[in-house]
Amino acid sequence: MASKLKIALIQFLGSSSKQQNITRACDLIRQAASNGARLIVLPEIWNSPYGIKYFSEYAETIPNGETIQALSKCARQTNTYLVGGSIPERDGEKLYNTSTIFDPNGKLLGKFRKIHLFDIDIPGKITFKESDALSPGQQLFTFDIDQQYRIGLAICYDLRFPLLASLYSNRQCHVLLYPGAFNMTTGPAHWELLLRARALDNQMYVAGISPAHDEQADYKSWGHTTLVDPWGTIISKCEMNEEIIYGDIDLEHLNTIRKQLPYLSQQRNDVYTVIDKKEDN
Repeated sequence: MASKLKIALIQFLGSSSKQQNITRACDLIRQAASNGARLIVLPEIWNSPYGIKYFSEYAETIPNGETIQALSKCARQTNTYLVGGSIPERDGEKLYNTSTIFDPNGKLLGKFRKIHLFDIDIPGKITFKESDALSPGQQLFTFDIDQQYRIGLAICYDLRFPLLASLYSNRQCHVLLYPGAFNMTTGPAHWELLLRARALDNQMYVAGISPAHDEQADYKSWGHTTLVDPWGTIISKCEMNEEIIYGDIDLEHLNTIRKQLPYLSQQRNDVYTVIDKKEDN
């Protein structure tokens, strides 16, 4: 079996029109597939402006919403695994920040709801309280490609919690995806640092997939979509504009690093351990 999987990360520039966003995203997905990508990933909250006041208006049910139906069709048409970044999801009276995952037949493999909600207050810089509109997710999510590559999902602020990444490591993941929209305060300071740290901590490929920077938007994303290898080395990244970046997930490279520096197997589970309390996806 092949030891490399080509991945495409789409740094998407959204608008206030959900339909325009869907059409544009599908065009970029087809472009990424035509360049050989088998795993394609969109950013956080790409079909809607990012903001508390927008989530309810743009929210959809899963799997019946128009965005989900369009992504399913795109995955099937391009014969790719597609991670739909995240969108606002409506489930009864609750709203979630939710990622959906599709196989090459367009089948919805499952969804991941953002576990840690972005509630911060940096005086003079940014105040944001996601929990004013959203509810937190409760479970991890993984999926396999070719019974060979195991992919884990988290969203944005989840990147700041190393124990969550450790749980994905315990689940034998090779890749951890973070659709995320860091802002112009936290992005320059922490985005790349955290992505490299999570990759190095867990000796896995880590990707941060951001919306493109929009100076006219209420919430201004830092951009800088990035793919990091298990050594902590940046494979590919972009700046602020809309762009697709590519890279290879190389299991031989990953296994070599884990063999040379076998600290994942040297953890002192007799002294400390991380417990996965909700093991079902």
